[in-house]
Amino acid sequence: MSFEVEVKYRSTDQDELARRLVALGAVPGPEFVQEDAYLNHPARDFAQTNEALRLRSVGESNRITYKGPRLGGPTKTREEIELPLGEGVESFERWLRLLTNLGFRPVAVVRKTRRPFKLTHHGRPVEVVLDVAEAIGEFAEVEAIAADEADLPAAQGAVLDLADVLGLTDVEPRSYLRMALEQRPADRPPA
Repeated sequence: MSFEVEVKYRSTDQDELARRLVALGAVPGPEFVQEDAYLNHPARDFAQTNEALRLRSVGESNRITYKGPRLGGPTKTREEIELPLGEGVESFERWLRLLTNLGFRPVAVVRKTRRPFKLTHHGRPVEVVLDVAEAIGEFAEVEAIAADEADLPAAQGAVLDLADVLGLTDVEPRSYLRMALEQRPADRPPA
């Protein structure tokens, strides 16, 4: 079982951050737009259990992701299970309809533009993404994957050290979903 280990930071100058990443040897990937549709379970409240279920669309590619409850430690660490789905808008909409028919309730949609950078830090692959989340703000996420629980301290150390090297200090502990929900007026229904 692998674990996603990440820390999200508010960022103010993404161009400068991109220059620092390239200077460290990071390889930039193409910029892309992600659309995440979050759903709540019909029998338990994911807000209470600290879990997440989302359908993600990136261009024609679609995925479904379950994120387990957060584990303790200095980073946002949780089990993540992600599976590919059929391609295209029709597949995304059919999956959303299937899950809704099974009782899952749409909670919100988060759209963001991402610029990914990949590098090796402390001997481990690390990804830094520069995000512009619609109606939420600009962020940098530093992420590594821990192969198992024994690998968590090393993955957490690599993420935190790279963030320090990059000068990232303004930690944003909330998920994009939480921030989107906090900004939605109380009388507006979920997206």
